[in-house]
Amino acid sequence: MALAAIVAGAAALRAIGLGYGLPFPLFSPDEKNIVPRAWGMVHGAGLDPHWFDYPSLLMYLLAPFQAWESSPSYLAARIVVLMLALGAVAASWWLGSRAYGGPAGAVAAALVAVEVTEVTYSRMAVTDVPLTLGVAASLALLVSGRIELAGLVAGLATSIKYPGVFLLVPLVIAAWGRPRRLALGIVLAVVGFCATSPFFVAHFGSAVSDAYRVQRLAHQGWLGFEHDHIAPIAFIGRLWDGLGPVLIVCGIGLVVALVRRNRADLILASFTIVYFLDLCTIGAHFDRYLLPLLPPLGALAGRLRGLAPVTLLLLVVPLTWSIRDARKLTKTDTRVVAHRWIESHLPPGSRLASDPSLTPFAGFRVLKLRLPLPEEKAPDPNRDVRRLRRAGVRYAVVTGAIADRVLAARKHYPRETAFYEALRKTRRVFYIQPGGRYAGPWVAVYHFPQ
Repeated sequence: MALAAIVAGAAALRAIGLGYGLPFPLFSPDEKNIVPRAWGMVHGAGLDPHWFDYPSLLMYLLAPFQAWESSPSYLAARIVVLMLALGAVAASWWLGSRAYGGPAGAVAAALVAVEVTEVTYSRMAVTDVPLTLGVAASLALLVSGRIELAGLVAGLATSIKYPGVFLLVPLVIAAWGRPRRLALGIVLAVVGFCATSPFFVAHFGSAVSDAYRVQRLAHQGWLGFEHDHIAPIAFIGRLWDGLGPVLIVCGIGLVVALVRRNRADLILASFTIVYFLDLCTIGAHFDRYLLPLLPPLGALAGRLRGLAPVTLLLLVVPLTWSIRDARKLTKTDTRVVAHRWIESHLPPGSRLASDPSLTPFAGFRVLKLRLPLPEEKAPDPNRDVRRLRRAGVRYAVVTGAIADRVLAARKHYPRETAFYEALRKTRRVFYIQPGGRYAGPWVAVYHFPQ
């Protein structure tokens, strides 16, 4: 009954705002990469995604639910991910219970159910929350002694997102001294990955190149992290933003596990430490990168059985934060309002220059501006008002989701800063900012007269 109550509460919390921004994928740009490919798989495009920034398993899971849709359905895809998110809550209960008993299961499940970032990404058709499910299930199998099945699930987790490969570390520890079981577990991991991302093998060279490029960009950094703390401090700060004071209990549980070092301790601590050490090499400190750590951290917090009631009480803090964020998702996104204004006020067929993170403007000739990146050797030449005028562009649509981050790091983006400052000297014909009935970033439309 306790598990059912936690799962039901998690479902209710995540259902709020599930349709935010629709029909446009405004939650995450990765939705535009994943959902249309899943839709194409059941509408004649074949099972080969021809894209390997991420493995293919999530697209295959989403594809059957796109079969009756006339166009890519982001709502259907988000519902599937929400179901996987509830599976992650249940798998965390399983992990905590197997590792340290019933109270630990309750703490682990409740932690995953209310953690702010986990709740946020449970509404998005992207890979991070499904990876959390794979991590929780594989670790639960390892602490149960089911090494071979754990290896298979580790392969499936890696087929959702490449960092699932770090599950091989606790697999080796769990099978230490049993080489046959270890070998079989690794073989099943490889089989699970290859069976669910077969075209990664078929296009091995280009797939490895795509995966390497994505990892290189993450290690290099990303727009908005130029003035961030070093990776360990930045990621601990993001854990605090998602968990609040419960993070202290998680840390104490990890220290106790390193001191006591029983089987479950070694399995959970090894994954937590190895995964976090990998994060310390990354320059893009996205909060979603931390989601695979939540199930083992929740179980380790539950290890302190005497503190379980206090830990559950402290989880009211992230629950409150998640409810606060959910309220914002009941509002209309500013980018949807801007899209409607452009469709009704600008001449059809007009040539637009558009920032990333905006809606697609059907019926217009759109020049998409590239996302600025740190240390980019060749900035987007189209971020130049004079060049846009010469190219026949008559309108520029820009958003604070990009501009505010550029202007906060002017020294890193001199060309882009000059572009936004030059736009301010032109004629602004539309502007909307969040507040009242609206959520999201500000959006502005500038007109370049002939």
